[in-house]
Amino acid sequence: QVQLVESGGGLVQAGGSLRLSCAVSIDSGFYYLGWFRLAPGREREFVAAMRWSGETYYEDSVRDRFTIFRGASQNTLHLQMNFLKLEDAAIYFCAAQTTAIGTYNDVRHYDYWGRGTQVTVSS
Repeated sequence: QVQLVESGGGLVQAGGSLRLSCAVSIDSGFYYLGWFRLAPGREREFVAAMRWSGETYYEDSVRDRFTIFRGASQNTLHLQMNFLKLEDAAIYFCAAQTTAIGTYNDVRHYDYWGRGTQVTVSS
């Protein structure tokens, strides 16, 4: 059984920071845990991911601003977002890929999703 619950979204000014959290409950292991986002008029897109071995991956536009990491208890996945831009505004989803299907950045390869948390960036 897999359960993912996001939190930490909110309103922040451009240039500010926000930390998202995802409470992760997975009976079996995972191959990737990831963050995706959905903005109005756009398709759900990859933001960042962590492989089971600890390797991390980022979408180019967030690479130097966002950090994905797991909490000390290993039951929480975080996304630290710094220097937020207007274009970062979206609903952010936590996702898990529990089988060795494919790549870390393909939304189709993730088989479990949280409900999302809204991030709003103001000018």
